[in-house]
Amino acid sequence: MTLAVLLVVISWQVAVDGPLLGIDPAVRDAVRQLRRTLHSALLNHLGVALSDLGGGVPAVPVLLGCAGLAAWLARRDGRPRWWTPVPVAVAAAVLIPLLVVPAKAWFARPGPFDLPLAADQWGWYPSGHTATSAIAYGTAALLLARVRPARRVGWATAAVCLGVGAGLVWSDFHWLLDVVASWCLSGLLLLGLHRLLPRLLPDTHV
Repeated sequence: MTLAVLLVVISWQVAVDGPLLGIDPAVRDAVRQLRRTLHSALLNHLGVALSDLGGGVPAVPVLLGCAGLAAWLARRDGRPRWWTPVPVAVAAAVLIPLLVVPAKAWFARPGPFDLPLAADQWGWYPSGHTATSAIAYGTAALLLARVRPARRVGWATAAVCLGVGAGLVWSDFHWLLDVVASWCLSGLLLLGLHRLLPRLLPDTHV
């Protein structure tokens, strides 16, 4: 419920250019000042590298690879519907642009440099890289956890997704609220998948 409310509030504020958006330029200016103060090429390269983890490559190949591994492990364990992870992963990969691209076009929000959108640009809200990383890596982690529970995988996935968001904000690729909204959207989808997976991929034969 918290994720849904936060997503609705942020989207409403973006749509009406509300006062909540004042957070974004304040954070952007603070990050720029910090970058100038630190003047660290290493941190700047790290920010870009973390941002790149939210691209379709490598996120979708990682998702599909983990789904294949999960299916193989489920088959080896003799589980019913062992093949389920593969279509789930494909559905997740297809769902990302279906959710993000229309929203970007609808809100048509300019990026952190406050330049008007070009004719070939969809807009910055919500963050596609954030959604791609959270949904792809999150789905991969849930599929693997269904066949081989490992808390470290979940923590590592959360760290990567947080790193992608931080890299996007640090590198001036996205506003903070673009990132937060995508985390909310992705969190809702992953919570739904978490509840559905036991039915899709049971532990034992039924």
